[in-house]
Amino acid sequence: MTSRINVLGQAIRYALVAGTAGLVAAPAMAQDAPNPTNLDRIEITGSRIRTVDVETAQPVFAISRTDIERQGFSSVADILQNVTAMGSPTISRANALTAGENAGGTYIDMRNLGTQRTLVLVNGKRLGISTSGYQDVSTLPVSAVERIEVLKDGASAIYGSDAMAGVVNIITRGNVTGVTANVYHGQYSEGDGARDRFDVVAGWSNDRISLTLSAEHAEEKGVWARDRGFSQYGMTDRHPLDSSNWTTISQYGQITGLRGPGCTATAGCGYSLNRGSDPTLPGNYHRTDTTPFTGDVSNANDQMHVMYPLKRDSVYFDGRFAITDSINFRTELGYNERESTRQIAGYPLQSSTAGVGSMSINSYFNPFGNQHGYATPTAVAWNRRTWEIPRVTTSNLKTYRAVASFDGSFDIGERYFDWEAGYQYNRNELESVATGNLHKARVAGGVGPSFLNAQGQVQCGTAAAPISFDVCKPWNPLVAYGVTAPNGLYGNDELQAWLFPEETTKGRTTSKNFFANIAGSIFTLPAGDLGFAFGVESRKEEGKYTPDALAQTGATTNLAAGPTGGDYTVNEAYLELNIPVLADLPGAKELTFNGATRFSDYDTFGNTLNSKFGFKWKPIDSLMVRGTWAEGFRSPTINDLFGGGSETFAQFSDPCDTVFGSSRTSAEVRARCSRDIASAATFRQLRQGGTPVTVATDATPVPFTSGSNPTLTPETSKSKTLGLVWSPGFIQNFNASLDWWKIRIDNTIIADTPTQILIDCYEQGIDARCSRFERDPVTGIVTNLKFGNRNAGFLETEGYDLDLNYRMDTDFGKFSLNSATTYVSSNIYRSTNDASVVPTPTNGIGSGFRVRSNLVLGWDLENFGMSWTARYYSGVKEQCANIALYPEECSDPNQYAPWYKGSRNYNERGSVTFHDLQFRYNLPWEATVSVGANNVFDKLGPIMYSKPNSAFSYYGGYDIGRFIYMKYQQRF
Repeated sequence: MTSRINVLGQAIRYALVAGTAGLVAAPAMAQDAPNPTNLDRIEITGSRIRTVDVETAQPVFAISRTDIERQGFSSVADILQNVTAMGSPTISRANALTAGENAGGTYIDMRNLGTQRTLVLVNGKRLGISTSGYQDVSTLPVSAVERIEVLKDGASAIYGSDAMAGVVNIITRGNVTGVTANVYHGQYSEGDGARDRFDVVAGWSNDRISLTLSAEHAEEKGVWARDRGFSQYGMTDRHPLDSSNWTTISQYGQITGLRGPGCTATAGCGYSLNRGSDPTLPGNYHRTDTTPFTGDVSNANDQMHVMYPLKRDSVYFDGRFAITDSINFRTELGYNERESTRQIAGYPLQSSTAGVGSMSINSYFNPFGNQHGYATPTAVAWNRRTWEIPRVTTSNLKTYRAVASFDGSFDIGERYFDWEAGYQYNRNELESVATGNLHKARVAGGVGPSFLNAQGQVQCGTAAAPISFDVCKPWNPLVAYGVTAPNGLYGNDELQAWLFPEETTKGRTTSKNFFANIAGSIFTLPAGDLGFAFGVESRKEEGKYTPDALAQTGATTNLAAGPTGGDYTVNEAYLELNIPVLADLPGAKELTFNGATRFSDYDTFGNTLNSKFGFKWKPIDSLMVRGTWAEGFRSPTINDLFGGGSETFAQFSDPCDTVFGSSRTSAEVRARCSRDIASAATFRQLRQGGTPVTVATDATPVPFTSGSNPTLTPETSKSKTLGLVWSPGFIQNFNASLDWWKIRIDNTIIADTPTQILIDCYEQGIDARCSRFERDPVTGIVTNLKFGNRNAGFLETEGYDLDLNYRMDTDFGKFSLNSATTYVSSNIYRSTNDASVVPTPTNGIGSGFRVRSNLVLGWDLENFGMSWTARYYSGVKEQCANIALYPEECSDPNQYAPWYKGSRNYNERGSVTFHDLQFRYNLPWEATVSVGANNVFDKLGPIMYSKPNSAFSYYGGYDIGRFIYMKYQQRF
């Protein structure tokens, strides 16, 4: 086999085999590269062909074990999230409102194209998935990772479905000799969010056997929203008295819509109990509609996590056995248990909630009812936030992974071949326990007819027809939080247990995969060996997600959801060729083409064929030009096809709203709205509590229904890259790469949104979309809306990656500089197939940063080392807050937003840079101690009232404070 080693090749080889010096594509320097004659042929992510010449047409970079240990991040997810090519976290830990089977996990999203379009591999094999196709990287212990290779290019032709935006390949440790133990502790300078990790890696090997075991325990404490200024209130601590911070459904109990004392309003007034007074006496209530900030309101953020806690326990085993000189057996066994707990405020219960009802006219607790001699007895509507029992969801996920394979090599004449065959099994078992939701029928009974029995107890029913306490427990929702009363919630464990039943949801997914691959060279061309790889796979995915029976029937205030269950099978075959065309010629030191194609046959939608072509050209030894063109696809997931419908209080924006909607400026939209809304000229969208919204997008006051679609077809993509890699001989230890990329995804499987349905109906005039919802005939608010997945529209993004790396050896130590920058020049989408609809840009808006950049400076002198990292996020635009109240927070008032014609008053939010610092020292007894701080200057990002990837007015991917840590490593 012919091989050519040059300056650029050695640099890239060292980067991929020995590791980089930062979170960048950092080829190390040529003169430090290992002697290639001592290197085995290796397989680089993006190609199945093993070769000594590791230069590829695809942009690949590696994060080495050394890089991992020199960071202050304690999980694989945190490490990957700080790679500049990564987009916003799909499910942020800053969004405690997230629900469902994927809540509590951490997921990777390249290019802001969605986590389901980034494929995660472990040693080249797929990481297990949820029914929604999410791959939770928190199931992998960081102690077991040798390096992480990131392919910033589509690779469905090599790996199949999901590899549209890129591929993350996590390589685990093997061939370890000895024992290494690590202790890690850190916390925010505010004194919260502590993180602890303990891990041990032990290995033993000889000429025939290598055994490596990694065990890890990690625990991350939570951070409360009330302890950060940006999350203390909905409008942050800048505007603590803004009415949007406070919900009128409070923990003090209220009567609503009653024409009571002092009330002359036609629709009635609201009343709240005077503190410490008898709740059964009408005179002990005061009006709440005239005094909204007297303690009769609540700030839900007080009970919410801004970062919820989690625990992980992991074990990973790698065993390698040389059966003969040419046949090996390898097994990987992994187990991980992850537990996360999310808390949000107690439920804002209203008597108008279906299945609850008003307080009976014959209730003993009704101050305006029959039993207390009120002049005009009436049943009363009421509100009560159940502050005593916050809504808490604890998710426990157990992950099992097993891979068993044989591999080896053989010769045929002068041809050398590698082969592999094996079986992979993944299983995820989820159990989620939710508390804090009320049993609606029990609440209805509790506020129904009741009387004072002979024992002096309030009992359900009437004296003539009492109801047993085993069947009904009376409840007075008007008793304020903090007041101990026989029929109040505070301190009443028996009543709490009755009204708040525990709900258990279970899920399970399994992946089974048989695979076989062979690679080698077919024959020798004048420029080198023509390499090939061929393989087959047979994979089956099964999954089910079963909500608690109470949730399925809608018996509680939890969002109703049906069960998900199904499976699919795919059989695949691929072929890859590496064709050297020119070599060692003037202007063509090398010209090589690479091509691959993959046939996939699914039992759900049929078959698909996807191909990829690439080239690399070296006009001189120190310069490489590379490029690729690739087709990709993403198959519908089990949840896409077989998911049960579920209720959700979706965030949406109503175009008919006359303050924030497009009807404000469009006569055409107003005309369409008037067909459905009698008061279209003055219509206001309402939020929970029945008050008008104060921002453009807010939660619906009634649950909508989302579901699946069994007729979905795959998404398809086209990706292109073109780049330069330069390692000049006249600048020692310097390397640079610049890559242009463009990805377009068509036929996208989109979670249709209420906002988009309303936009299509009223702004685009698509009548078919108007049938998806209903409006209240009196108020005009949307009361019934169904949305699900569909194939429609496209996503397209384009940009550049620039990586610069330099190292200098001096008498004063080794200095290094590594820089990685991702610039997004365009990011647009259209969620409809109507070509007349102008695509919506998202670049530079919300969490769509135009530029993310990392700069890593390092210095090592004998046993001492330090590193400085700067992580940069460019500025973005977002919708202004209430411009009438806060004009100073609107940089472009009365201007139409550049991303959407109907939206006006937008604001420029500035850039932010977070700085990290670490010091480390190698101790004489084979130990290393490291101390450092992430976000050393305690910098916070800009306030963002649009709440991107967060439940708060702050981007969910920003640092939330200065994090100080210490690591101790002991080698035996």
